[in-house]
Amino acid sequence: MNYIEALKEILRDNLEYRRTIPKLAASDLKKTYSGSLLGWAWALIRPAILIFVFWFAYSIGLRKGNEVDGYPVFLWLIAGMIPWYFMRDMITGGAGCIRKFKYLVTKIKFPVSTIPNIVTLSNMVPHIGLVTLMIALYWMLGFPPTVYYLQLPFYMLTMYLFWAAWSLFAGMLSSVSTDFLNLVKSLTQALFWLSGIIYNVNKFDNVMLRRVLLFNPITLIVNGYRDTFMYHKWFWERPESMRNFAVLYLAMCLLAVWSYKKLRKEIPDVL
Repeated sequence: MNYIEALKEILRDNLEYRRTIPKLAASDLKKTYSGSLLGWAWALIRPAILIFVFWFAYSIGLRKGNEVDGYPVFLWLIAGMIPWYFMRDMITGGAGCIRKFKYLVTKIKFPVSTIPNIVTLSNMVPHIGLVTLMIALYWMLGFPPTVYYLQLPFYMLTMYLFWAAWSLFAGMLSSVSTDFLNLVKSLTQALFWLSGIIYNVNKFDNVMLRRVLLFNPITLIVNGYRDTFMYHKWFWERPESMRNFAVLYLAMCLLAVWSYKKLRKEIPDVL
């Protein structure tokens, strides 16, 4: 099988199982929070508690009264933190997705290429809930919705596509090597500090460092959310960011197809 045939097989499997994937994603979401009284609501409650802590720290404690580009520092921070919650879960959850659903591969013979979409979709549902909460917080604090909110689905779609491709690539490698999975988990915290979530990469004086950091997909998505909620810029007004993201997404798709082509036959035996 060459790379074109591998890509066609991935697309064909996902199209064929397009109705099953949402059902498995819903089942995964329920299973994650089963056994608790509030169920899947914990997917919103846990981040909401952390958001409250940030609000208390930055609005009442550490930096009371400080602003970032005319917005309370708390609002600036959560515009980066909420997409980060999704991407953080996808970094580790995507890498471990095939191991998590190994029963689908070994017992049911479910197409392995569809599993990343199950995990990505199950993580996207609570993310949409958190974005809704963020919109409400901005509105309550005096910043009502603007026409720029119309591009939120675009940024959600870019996140979905990129991290689904990442999950196929990383999930295939992690299924045959626990060392790779452990490496991904160990790098997650480092990515948080290198991705402009708690600082503005665009304001770096060092041009070379700024350009390097703007090739980080996490940074590009975080900047997109802040452009939507704070800076009121359309995604096409950031051509360099869109170019960088397109390059990164193409590279990730190539890696995903490569890993699928090389490892798809070994996965059932290894698992």
